[in-house]
Amino acid sequence: MAKRLHIKTYGCQMNEYDSSRMADILVPLGYETTDNPKDADLVILNTCHIREKAAEKVYSEIGRLRLMKDHRQQNGEEMMIAIGGCVAQAQGEEIMRRAPAVDMVFGPQSYQALPELIEKAKLAKNNKPSARPVAMDFASQDKFDRLPAQTSQNGVSAFLTIQEGCDKFCTFCVVPYTRGAEHSRPVSEIIAEARRLVAAGAADITLLGQNVNAYAGDDGSGQPARLGELMTQLADLDGLSRIRYTTSHPRDVDDALIAAHGDIEKIMPYLHLPVQSGSDRILEAMNRKHTADDYRAIVARLRAARPDLALSSDFIVGFPGETDRDFDHTMDLVRDITYAQAYSFKYSPRPGTPAAELTDQVAEDVKTRRLSILQDELRLQQNAFNEATVGKVLPVLFEKPGRHEGQWVGRSPYMQAVAVDGAAAAGASAGMEAQVEITGLHAISLAGRLVSSVDTDREAVAS
Repeated sequence: MAKRLHIKTYGCQMNEYDSSRMADILVPLGYETTDNPKDADLVILNTCHIREKAAEKVYSEIGRLRLMKDHRQQNGEEMMIAIGGCVAQAQGEEIMRRAPAVDMVFGPQSYQALPELIEKAKLAKNNKPSARPVAMDFASQDKFDRLPAQTSQNGVSAFLTIQEGCDKFCTFCVVPYTRGAEHSRPVSEIIAEARRLVAAGAADITLLGQNVNAYAGDDGSGQPARLGELMTQLADLDGLSRIRYTTSHPRDVDDALIAAHGDIEKIMPYLHLPVQSGSDRILEAMNRKHTADDYRAIVARLRAARPDLALSSDFIVGFPGETDRDFDHTMDLVRDITYAQAYSFKYSPRPGTPAAELTDQVAEDVKTRRLSILQDELRLQQNAFNEATVGKVLPVLFEKPGRHEGQWVGRSPYMQAVAVDGAAAAGASAGMEAQVEITGLHAISLAGRLVSSVDTDREAVAS
């Protein structure tokens, strides 16, 4: 009888990728995934440390799982609880101390050892509870060397991690402490994994990294290949329609990457490029190593190379010492650039980061007021961008049937969901692409109609 695995994923796309790879690792051990933790023999919480009170949320979830574990034990069934990801990396020993129900803890660079950790956890449970395994080594290359071929890809869109870790040490960020130093996978490994993803049905691949455009993987001759060169090779893969990448740092946008946006049609004209603040004084305090005008210049060059480029970004409001004038500079930058989408947050201290030790913290009510002003402007810009697509013809990559008969839902190049009526009659299926006129806006998606026949090239590739 198969064992059942439930993975709850918090946070970013890299955690989603890691969770899928954990499932791959456990297939040879007889584990099949379940959506219900009550049915699971093994529950993994793949945690994220970016958001405020992340650890408290994990402990709350552990409390709920402990009740399920007790209930299963009363019925003669087992449940193991594992905590992975960045909270585990930051607080592994503390989790073990505070939560006896947890059987094992592992960081984001250690999940390749899950089979061994499970065996150690079983031994600890039977013989020595204090020996419950904690794995928090920073061993990126060993991690990828030991991962099996990816088998859990089952959709049109897929994630592919190409780079991990961070050497930037922004003063607000825990990533260098939880993910370790920057490490890039070799080009050959990435191309091979991309081929497997395409063979499994992926047409849209997002390349992932904490600083994805810092990518410098071995090109096969011992020389580093940068992200633009890697995407040039990926673009040659038959069946791969779309290439995206996230998350980028302005400091790592080089000439070759800008040129790639203009030269490679498969790179989607939608880029997430976090700026965090429009104030040079705050950017310096954040250790971002770029100015607001540096960012403006990079965006101008990218848009010159790819005129249809749309941007998203990240903003932190109320960083320690931020004045009204600093915030005004952020609003100036937002209005100068204009965004199709953006993520914005109030600053909250992360233990162990330099900014958490600063004494000039901004009052909560001030942060709330500023965030509301910023989000109102960003919302107006997003609405304006979506409204501007009405009447345009965009390529839509179909993902799944819609809610209405004959309807299919897909994605525009700008990650907008598009519901296309009558697409089923035209032969639409997952992974196919068609030219669609955007006819209107729904609450969280666009409406469209076919203006060309559905592209069946992927059927030819598959056959």
